[in-house]
Amino acid sequence: MTLRVENLQVSFPSEEGRVHAVRGLSYEVSTGEVLGIVGESGSGKSVSSLAVMGLLPPSARVGGSIRFQGRELIGCSDQELSKIRGRRISMIFQDPLSALTPVYTVGDQVAEAVLVHRKVSRQAAARRAVELLDLVGIPHAAERAKAFPHEFSGGMRQRVVIAMAIANDPDLIIADEPTTALDVTVQAQVLQVLQTAREVTGAGIVIITHDLGVVAGFADRVMVMYAGRAVETGPVDEIYRRPRMPYTLGLLGSIPRLDVRQPLVPIAGRPPSLTDLPVGCPFAPRCPMVVDACHAAEPPLVDGVACIRADEIVSTAAEVFGAEIVAATAKVPRDEREIVLALDGVVKQYPVRKGAVFRRRVGTVHAVDGVSFDLREGEVLGLVGESGCGKTTTLMEILGLEKPMSGTISVFGTVMSTLDSRRRREIRRDLSVVFQDPMASLDPRMPIHDVIAEPLQVHGVSKTDIARRVPELLGLVGLGPEQASRYPAELSGGQRQRVGIARALALEPRLVVLDEPVSALDVSVQAGVINLLEELRSKLGLAYLFVAHDLSVVRHIADRVAVMYLGKIVEIGGVDSVFDAPRHPYTQALLSAIPIPDPAKERARERIILAGDLPNPADPPSGCRFRTRCFLHVSLPPEQQRTCVELEPPREVQAHDHEAACHFTQIRQVL
Repeated sequence: MTLRVENLQVSFPSEEGRVHAVRGLSYEVSTGEVLGIVGESGSGKSVSSLAVMGLLPPSARVGGSIRFQGRELIGCSDQELSKIRGRRISMIFQDPLSALTPVYTVGDQVAEAVLVHRKVSRQAAARRAVELLDLVGIPHAAERAKAFPHEFSGGMRQRVVIAMAIANDPDLIIADEPTTALDVTVQAQVLQVLQTAREVTGAGIVIITHDLGVVAGFADRVMVMYAGRAVETGPVDEIYRRPRMPYTLGLLGSIPRLDVRQPLVPIAGRPPSLTDLPVGCPFAPRCPMVVDACHAAEPPLVDGVACIRADEIVSTAAEVFGAEIVAATAKVPRDEREIVLALDGVVKQYPVRKGAVFRRRVGTVHAVDGVSFDLREGEVLGLVGESGCGKTTTLMEILGLEKPMSGTISVFGTVMSTLDSRRRREIRRDLSVVFQDPMASLDPRMPIHDVIAEPLQVHGVSKTDIARRVPELLGLVGLGPEQASRYPAELSGGQRQRVGIARALALEPRLVVLDEPVSALDVSVQAGVINLLEELRSKLGLAYLFVAHDLSVVRHIADRVAVMYLGKIVEIGGVDSVFDAPRHPYTQALLSAIPIPDPAKERARERIILAGDLPNPADPPSGCRFRTRCFLHVSLPPEQQRTCVELEPPREVQAHDHEAACHFTQIRQVL
């Protein structure tokens, strides 16, 4: 047994009282085994792993037992733990930029991990660093070892951190959210590297994540945590096939799936405060199966589940949690509906300049390069692609309501270049936006009432109407009138996002632009917000331009999808047509990289791993911009490869309402 944790207790002091972050946690990890730890934010996942590493602050009170290969770690001095950390137990942190020192090259930092624990020369450590960087897939490892962390992309930095973690062939690797905030293509690359690390070192792995799809395909066993303790644990196939804890069932039911559309099941309420836990089962206030006995005492973990009604769960999440299905409204055919937004050949470029005193232009970033699409009344268009593909720049061009550098943007039938001040003000009533980070987009000094009322005040709505309208909006997004007097910091992430949606709806817009509105939320909260957006769309007849990197969310909510790559739309069409029969190799790679929360399906799928990162937008490849990473291009005969190099592929009709920009389109099933 590599790691055995028994009755782990971790608590911290706070102004409200002692926070019991981990309460009686027990688990084991064998050699070569992968344990996935999942649960909502604040459930104790990361704290428990920091306790294993001995990285908790001095104020933390730790009890129980942590035995690594038979040796008790609780009570060891920091000097003793330093001999184990990095050598026999290593950790991959969530934010690779914070984990790397910005003033040292990546090669020096990987070499340092070797020098600290092994008696080797600096030259030997440097050679080992290059070997490790090559092992984790850093191209031209000898050259890139001389680069600094800021010269690497997020995915490349995460590879460097993994190289450091496996530098000394550890027996246990703890990966704390190793794929969070990464593009799906990069996530697939990182998971492949972790699998390689597992095979090379033979180490046991503990992976902490909120993505149940990642666990389905990568882990052997899964442990679900809630309120500081394990509430269900067992083999991953068994847990996913037949969860016995209502909380686990709710988590699985709240995930939008890439392979099938099904109702999302949000878990009502919020996790309890860990300073003042209620008597009985901590999940009881949110549980649809609660009975009086649940409030009597907290159920112990017996046979892998902590629930007195575990054997009674025989229904689906939608039936247990009573999820409501938004009724589909009869739609007018797309061609007969009004166009609310149209882009035709839109271009946005940024100059690249050098010099401190005498600045000169040395290049041009082609952020958006000839983007064209339209959005109809009551329709949802998903705009997807990797970071840096031009999604957000496209949104900013639309929201700016100004003449683009090239091409045209029409909003509600009016070309932006012809707008006068009066018409621009009218359009701003009908066009609103919901941003990715609700905390950053809400003024922390204003109560919620004033946050929602602000756009109404700007547009001259009377105080009487504002006093009536704000409670209506709060009710519309599922918040109570008592929330109006609170400040953003007093609300949860999901509640803050609902406030942002209420603010966006204040002036009764016809078009709402949503920039990654659910990417920062727990899966259970995310399900509630997605259901809310669907309900509001059905009730108010809204059109959404929905920007996201999670194609599972797009599959669930969108009618059409546009795939962007390096400033261009490479595939666009009806969401079912694009997802079920993708034509462009880039779309196929994106879809194959999205994990499905089904262990059997996930292990049987073929992954398309893209080589490298996005090319420099200041110097895009000639011809087809995707060819430098395209798996199809590599397999073509030389004369067809020349076509990809020399000619830019036009967007051509592939099927009804389905276009793709590829010289040699091929349908490939990836789901």
